[in-house]
Amino acid sequence: MGVPFFAARDVVAAVSPTAAYAAVRDAFVAHARGEWTMQPKLYVTNYPAGDFRAMPALGGGHALLKWVTSFPGNPARGLPTVSGLVVLSDAETGVVEAVLDAGSVTALRTGAAAVLAAETLGVADASAAVIGVGVNGLAVARTLTALERSVEVWDVDEERARAAAAEIGIGVAASRGDALAAGVVVTVTPGREILLQQGSLRPGQHVSLMGADGPGKAEIAVEEIRRVRVFGDDWEQGTPEPRVRLYCDEWAQASHGGEFAAAFKQGAITQEDVTELGAVLIGEAPGRQFPDDITLFDSTGLAIQDLAVAIAAYERAEELDLQQIDL
Repeated sequence: MGVPFFAARDVVAAVSPTAAYAAVRDAFVAHARGEWTMQPKLYVTNYPAGDFRAMPALGGGHALLKWVTSFPGNPARGLPTVSGLVVLSDAETGVVEAVLDAGSVTALRTGAAAVLAAETLGVADASAAVIGVGVNGLAVARTLTALERSVEVWDVDEERARAAAAEIGIGVAASRGDALAAGVVVTVTPGREILLQQGSLRPGQHVSLMGADGPGKAEIAVEEIRRVRVFGDDWEQGTPEPRVRLYCDEWAQASHGGEFAAAFKQGAITQEDVTELGAVLIGEAPGRQFPDDITLFDSTGLAIQDLAVAIAAYERAEELDLQQIDL
């Protein structure tokens, strides 16, 4: 039986950034309503080299398993940081329907999730900046641009930042500090360095934290989360006083290996302090309440997001000249 294989170029051809955005939004809604299900990702670690992740999901008449890696040292070897496969199956028969490149699916859904959080929780029409323009950061910038948002990029590798900006047709931030001062900030780094130190967040900002997707990674200091949670008096913005609101894609994952995991373990926050994005999308929880609110979104990457992108690609299989795999 021939099964279509979506190489990276095929996934990109099948699913535009705007299509991925719509599909991922629908997946968040379906998951919040209990219509789509998944288990927290399983890590098989080989630190310090990297880790393997197994991610299953069920929904929309399909089931999915993503086997994907994160090996941060690979670019120095001329290899991708993220690689692996996505297997899509029919939920009624169990028959494999398609196999897809995991790196391209991951990039599309990462871009979609970061921007969905920004659009849902950020101030409308705020300036945006993406810090880190590897494969996933580039996908975030493309998604913001596709939704006609003004965006600049910054990367520790200046040449990579310039190349990414030229490819998309956007600007490069003058410095990391300028990028971190944007109204909407998306951090897409390996998570080995704290970008947001204590005292760095500003009233009205939204930050999508995309890099800390595993234990030990962080892009924001626990002290900064702790400071803003007590609604410090160092802002002079009038009333109501700026408040920080914490959001995540899914608490079970975020509390284990996400950006908020260290803060949770240290007692700086509790589960009650954090709202899942899907609950906001279906109207069960509030998003931003006032312009001066600060919103933080902790993304760990959900299998339902991968499922949404995989289904969107599979629905266009007959339009593409795909390689067939005999199983």
